[in-house]
Amino acid sequence: MSIAETALEIHAHPTRQEMGAAAAAAAAPILREAIAERGSARLMLAAAPSQSATLRALAATEGLDFSKIDCFHMDDYIGLTPDAPQGFGNWLANALFTLVTPRTFHRIDVTAAPEGAAAAYREAMGEEPFDVTLCGLGVNGHLAFNDPPADFADPLSARVVELDPVSRQQQVDEGHFPDLEAVPVHAITVTIPRLLNARRIVVSVPAAVKRQAVHDTVNQSISGAHPGTALRTHPDVHLFVDAEADPR
Repeated sequence: MSIAETALEIHAHPTRQEMGAAAAAAAAPILREAIAERGSARLMLAAAPSQSATLRALAATEGLDFSKIDCFHMDDYIGLTPDAPQGFGNWLANALFTLVTPRTFHRIDVTAAPEGAAAAYREAMGEEPFDVTLCGLGVNGHLAFNDPPADFADPLSARVVELDPVSRQQQVDEGHFPDLEAVPVHAITVTIPRLLNARRIVVSVPAAVKRQAVHDTVNQSISGAHPGTALRTHPDVHLFVDAEADPR
């Protein structure tokens, strides 16, 4: 079966802050339009330091009413304590929701049995498209915790997954865990088809360590071997990088 492909242009900016401002400027109009049309908007969020500049800029955007935005997040670990700062729901609560208060924040329940938590999150998301998906890329090109080889046609919208060693090492290298043994082996992730079920996707990717992932996302054949290439099947994707992540 052939896959429809759209061009994916890299928008490079000198610094993370400028990258984040540009990414926020791409997301905000779609959220405003949704609020104007329906009275609320739906926003899917990645939780990682790579997103900090974008989230800060979005929170500071004039005229964007977060009290009318329903927020979701892409993934979370299994096996951490509920208050662990490495938990992605906790990270977003500290990094974004200390700055703005959304209408709702639908969190993955890390205290529940994993399969039950994944099923509950599938129900929480429902089938309605997101207005904006804000995401990044992993060192291995993953979207959320859809590590290679990723399923671009996953029938479930969220599932329990075993983490790729590269993904786990990335968490150590970024300073979130002291060593590989401390990084959970399993997580709950929103799947690629559900992440792409959005009006607009805004991708923020800073840092030299992500340069190869950006290159592969733009240039490799579309396949689960390079999960980021799934972005090229969506008609409205905006990829922002800082100077360090620009592979050109």
